[in-house]
Amino acid sequence: MAPETEPVRPGREAGTPAPPRPGLRLGRVLGVPVYLRYSWLFFAAVVVFLYAGVVDTMLPRLTSTGRYAFSIGFVLCLLLSVLLHEIGHALVARHYGIRVRAIMLEVLGGYTEMEQDSPHPRADLFVSVIGPLVSGVLGGLSLVAYLALPRGDVLSQLAFQLAWSNLVVAVFNALPGLPLDGGRAVRAIVWRLTGNRHTGTTVAGWAGRVLAAALLVAGVAFTWTGIRSLATPFLLFLLAITIWQGATLAIMQGRVLSRLPRINLRQLARPIVAVPTGTPLAEAARRVAESGLPGPAVAITDSAGRVLALVHEESAAAVPPERRPWVPVDSVARGIDAGRTLSADLTGEDVIRAIREHPAPSYLVIADAQIVGVVRVADLDRVLR
Repeated sequence: MAPETEPVRPGREAGTPAPPRPGLRLGRVLGVPVYLRYSWLFFAAVVVFLYAGVVDTMLPRLTSTGRYAFSIGFVLCLLLSVLLHEIGHALVARHYGIRVRAIMLEVLGGYTEMEQDSPHPRADLFVSVIGPLVSGVLGGLSLVAYLALPRGDVLSQLAFQLAWSNLVVAVFNALPGLPLDGGRAVRAIVWRLTGNRHTGTTVAGWAGRVLAAALLVAGVAFTWTGIRSLATPFLLFLLAITIWQGATLAIMQGRVLSRLPRINLRQLARPIVAVPTGTPLAEAARRVAESGLPGPAVAITDSAGRVLALVHEESAAAVPPERRPWVPVDSVARGIDAGRTLSADLTGEDVIRAIREHPAPSYLVIADAQIVGVVRVADLDRVLR
């Protein structure tokens, strides 16, 4: 599947650890942590059970234990193939200076989680095509091994199964639609032609929807043929749903990010009502009402007038009205550090990048060492959506 970048999560304070991942940590490969989703264990058990019957027709001399051992070996080899596919993405991403956060292995493949987008279309293209290329090489090597081994041998059958499965993965992932690797390649090409990455994302997302619809039609066609096994149409339906969801997310992302030029921190910055440290919430609310300013932010200052912290609106609103005359603003405020200030000259993607690096609910907007105002992540979200 296509490499992924982590979405912005504004609610986490800078310096705090990322939330635990929904999977089993297998270790590190080249310094990159590798996780296995728990759902894969159930999927693997089902495949082993069903595939044992196929092995019986290929290798009738095997005992029941041997058939299940062969199935387990095949599933584990597939998992290794997917891991090598994702390592290919990770290595090329690193070559272009893209930091890799983790590799996640799941039911229908895996993905490489990256901390930022590709710096230019060529990097995006090469990061994309390396995955199917690795799978194709693995399939080719397995085919060579099959041809070199004696026919009917257990190892030769395993090599044959790995050959066709890796070649199928290579061809399937090369299909031109997000979230597949081929879809990311389409995005890179459209990006290069139009000069706009987000246009490329939207186009590749629609291509993914067309691909998902084609898989759905193929699944219905297989069902109408009256085949005894429903495994093929079921897999096609599952792939169609997965690709449709990924393509839809890509289209939404492309539309949202295309609005980045609308971000102007000077225009979005809220005016500030400053109150001294220790001021009761009720008094701060009274001063806000008297200011007549549109949607101001409350800042806490010291005796010299320096801003120390910003009042967190949700926390302040949660304090019961009868307690506000005795609750100081400091108790519902968050301090200011270097990560919670934004230059008023930042625009578009630079703003999103700064927020991604230092997640917080609100930021001081600074211009020439002077405070312009406060911008909240919720305000940015409204502009983008």
